[in-house]
Amino acid sequence: MTPSERIDQMIADIADWRGKTFAAVRKAILAADREIVEEWKWVGSPVWSRDGMIGVANAHKGKVKLTFAYGASLPDPDKLFNADDKGNTRRAIDFLEGHKVNERALKTLVRAAIEFNQSKKKKKAPAGARAKASKSK
Repeated sequence: MTPSERIDQMIADIADWRGKTFAAVRKAILAADREIVEEWKWVGSPVWSRDGMIGVANAHKGKVKLTFAYGASLPDPDKLFNADDKGNTRRAIDFLEGHKVNERALKTLVRAAIEFNQSKKKKKAPAGARAKASKSK
């Protein structure tokens, strides 16, 4: 079973509001960029990546949690981050029953995560590779 099929199955198995919310979150993430890859990691967690991990989501009792791998480094003009993640790296959004997914704001946040991943990748590239990349522009 592919990661996307596993995520489809997981959503189908959630019979309450969390399944619909999870599906809406997933839809917004995938709509943000067509090169996003769905993965299945850590014994049952949907993960989205592009040039590095964007985030991981899970349905918990009473909420759907979307954690951005480098959320502390991302701009959040729409104030989506609302969970108690006080670490130096990750930030999360808890979607509670009755909350509507702000698709536009979530897509903006996902795109910021992709840009962050790409900037990290450029910094790690060897000096010769960076020089070649800038000459080809």
